[in-house]
Amino acid sequence: MNEIFTARGSVLIAGATIGGSTADIAIDETGAIAAIGKDARKTIDADIVIDGSDRIAVPGLVNTHTHAAMSLLRGYADDMILQDWLSEKIWPLEAHLTGDDVYAGTKLACLEMIKSGTVAFNDMYFFMDRAAAAVDEMGMRATLGYGFIDLGMEEKREAEIKATQSLVSHIKSLDNPRIQAAVGPHSVYTVSPEGLRWCAEYANEQDIGIHVHLSETEKEVTDCVAQFGKRPAALLDECGCLTQRTVAAHCCWLDEAECRLLAERGVTASHNPVSNMKLAVNRAMPYHWLRASGANVALGTDGCSSNNNLDMFEEMKFAALLQKFAWNSPTLLPASEALAMATTAGARALGTGPGTLTVGAPADIVLLDGRAVCNTPLFHADSNAVYSCNGSAAMTVLCQGRILMHEWEVPGEEEIVREAAAAARSLVGRAEDA
Repeated sequence: MNEIFTARGSVLIAGATIGGSTADIAIDETGAIAAIGKDARKTIDADIVIDGSDRIAVPGLVNTHTHAAMSLLRGYADDMILQDWLSEKIWPLEAHLTGDDVYAGTKLACLEMIKSGTVAFNDMYFFMDRAAAAVDEMGMRATLGYGFIDLGMEEKREAEIKATQSLVSHIKSLDNPRIQAAVGPHSVYTVSPEGLRWCAEYANEQDIGIHVHLSETEKEVTDCVAQFGKRPAALLDECGCLTQRTVAAHCCWLDEAECRLLAERGVTASHNPVSNMKLAVNRAMPYHWLRASGANVALGTDGCSSNNNLDMFEEMKFAALLQKFAWNSPTLLPASEALAMATTAGARALGTGPGTLTVGAPADIVLLDGRAVCNTPLFHADSNAVYSCNGSAAMTVLCQGRILMHEWEVPGEEEIVREAAAAARSLVGRAEDA
């Protein structure tokens, strides 16, 4: 079994179900899909053959908003008011974080994502050089941004600028095509207009992404209007932060004009339904306005302290159900669109390829268990994937043709879980002793 994880070369997935029919998927040595179809096996002399019978092939899922190392805080503080949760529990604990904690927490998050069919994620946190090491070892794709927070203080802003530049320089030095840098201005309520403008200019200069929280709560909007005389999206736009490389998380309290603005600027809106419902932000993202405007809308889980998992199959279901319920429309966000949000829209947001099973695309592929209860009967594979299954239906996961999980096995899983549990206990102990 271990050879399948260490071998490098061409791969053949034989006899998988794709779009309701049976086909082979041939993957070349570069990790790209070389051919799909009944005769695909003739196009390569495969080094590795994976049995695809009773497996449903779907594109790898993309999580467009995470704080991966917060996996260490899973279940630490639940059922609280958002501001109390942050100020009384999360921020005091994060003050004791170390790079080793972030490494262990990010590895745990990568393991959880791989085991639930996710191949790429967009992350904002601290000690991100250690997060990059974890991602590299786990074989996933990630876009990593340092969480830039200046609180309007010039001295703090200078420190955040240095931290951002250091991370971007480090990630570029890795020269790893799976790992990209982004600028991570946290939000309009934690970053000054000067800080936002610097982030926008630096992202443009470095040709990298921008990852920001936008209009998560009504208070964020009313406070922004009171302080700046404009809504958060307009303020971000004025500062140059709304671009084709921007991923804006949450977007719950956008109005119609802001939805049009995001579409015009080419921004991706990352829908995080589970976190938004759990923290009771009191409004669902206006998906119908964003879609009507032509905006790219993707999916994210947020961090494990406010979700409390990284299962994108669960997120697809909650997204579809929340939109139907909140906007009183059973036809809103059908299963096929939810799956596209988690695959093609996410891949477009992070620039990881088309997010489709097509010739020439990166072989980011998940094989679902076609014999599972959740896939029986199989009238509509998309409906089953979104409404019936959770991440445990993912059996085999490939990223750029590299096999990260095969038949539910991920190398080193027990050690990753053990080290993360120890890191979490140590972190909480240090915080409580302080």
